Amino acid sequence: MTLKAGALVRIKDEWPEALGPVHCRTPHYVRGKAGTVVRHLGDFPDPGDIAFAREPALRRLYHVAIPLDRLWPEEPQGELVIEIYDHWLERGA
Repeated sequence: MTLKAGALVRIKDEWPEALGPVHCRTPHYVRGKAGTVVRHLGDFPDPGDIAFAREPALRRLYHVAIPLDRLWPEEPQGELVIEIYDHWLERGA
């Protein structure tokens, strides 16, 4: 999936670590939250594959902006910009 700057996305609300050992770079506090793609950073080997010595798939990496009030209601202003791989993103918010 190729996303352009400004695309609305939702970070998947998945918990692969509940099924067994994984290398997961998506923080718990952003799972299930909506945001906006800021930019495509490039395509990189999947760190989850590398962590377990598997042949790594190439994954698109994006900066995604999430308004702070979606993460912490007591922080009504600002946004968090986080790096998220494409397989964690769903189109639409």
